[in-house]
Amino acid sequence: MNDKPKGTSAKGSFDLAQLRQLIEMMEAHDVTEVNLRNGDEQWRLRRGPQVTAMPMPAMPAMPQAPAPAAAPAAAPASAAGAAAAPSAADEGLIEIKSPTVGTFYSSPSPDDPAFVKVGSTVSPDTTVCLVEAMKVFNQIPAECSGVIEKVLVKDGDAVDFNQPLFKVRPK
Repeated sequence: MNDKPKGTSAKGSFDLAQLRQLIEMMEAHDVTEVNLRNGDEQWRLRRGPQVTAMPMPAMPAMPQAPAPAAAPAAAPASAAGAAAAPSAADEGLIEIKSPTVGTFYSSPSPDDPAFVKVGSTVSPDTTVCLVEAMKVFNQIPAECSGVIEKVLVKDGDAVDFNQPLFKVRPK
């Protein structure tokens, strides 16, 4: 049983004021993870998106794949024209990609406005969306400066690792 009064801490233990100070220091110095140990007590703090490379599952070979590939080859001129038009319009745009697999959310809650929309100006530390993975909401920063030209996914869409989410015209 603990005989110290409520709200006090033993010498050398962590308290709420120290926690707040540590969080402020992490933000000021752009530190994303801290592990502290004091005797039997251990604290681990992590802030910002947790970026981990997730292995992609191997796709099984499908015997029908070569047949559909032959059908579009019959109309190469229209396919080439369609592919050339978007690439010319997208020339010079930077893609903001998902650092993890999860569910895309454009705003912090359904009642709040989107973090960004087409025409929004972003800087490297601007949060552009959330990607929920295993009940953890990861804030996704722009990591570039410019203007949002395209939003490539819809609210609630499932996104894959490294999937483009936005296209940005750099400043």
